[in-house]
Amino acid sequence: MQYVGKTALITGASSGIGESFAHELAERKMNLVLVARSEGKLQALATQLRDRYSINVEVIAADLSREGEGFRVYDQAQAKQLHVDMLVNNAGFSTHGAFESILPDKDHRQAMLNVVSIVDLTHAFIPGMLAKGEGSIINIGSTTSFYPLPHQAVYAATKAFVLSFSEALWIEYRKRGIKVLALCPGATNTDFFNAMERDVVAGKHSPQKVVRVGLSALEHNRHYVIPGFKNSMESNILPRLLPRAAMATLVESVSQRAFK
Repeated sequence: MQYVGKTALITGASSGIGESFAHELAERKMNLVLVARSEGKLQALATQLRDRYSINVEVIAADLSREGEGFRVYDQAQAKQLHVDMLVNNAGFSTHGAFESILPDKDHRQAMLNVVSIVDLTHAFIPGMLAKGEGSIINIGSTTSFYPLPHQAVYAATKAFVLSFSEALWIEYRKRGIKVLALCPGATNTDFFNAMERDVVAGKHSPQKVVRVGLSALEHNRHYVIPGFKNSMESNILPRLLPRAAMATLVESVSQRAFK
């Protein structure tokens, strides 16, 4: 992997894993395009990264849960004459609760952000990578990419899509110069759970660790990675050993104990 002087576009860059990607890639001397809804937070982060690492940082404020927003982000990047060498599809959120209790519009926006924006942004930026003969895409999945999750039914389904989509593209483009990775973390110390108005009792990984594990896996051309031995065992092994109904029942029980 060559980082110096190349450009990464990161969605959901204003906090959490996205912000950690921004710091880690800036330290590796990549130029950045930061995308999120909050322009104020992005501008503050951009100023910090420019001053600390002497790189170019552009800001694009966008709500990727809106129809066509991914292509508008691409158009703005084109207007700035930016070639994106690395696309980090990080933006996402989850609802929590009995399915019938969740507002349909909220689940619709979740599916738009967690699935549609990733497809749109990948469609938009991958032709430029192919023309250059190199590039990389990191899609943020989850440990729930590997099993259904009652009370977060839509979230787990969207993350299953992310894993399947990423693995298919990894196969399609592995001999055409483009690396594709599904980064599938478990509970991470970010504002993710605060947005659901819930907290997790179990231990969480730092977003910095998640990012470093992801970049190492990308450098080794892996198609997916699960940070943490315990997360990897629970997501890789148990779903293969248990019937799907038993796995869903187990996950529901563990999830109820994990949240407070």
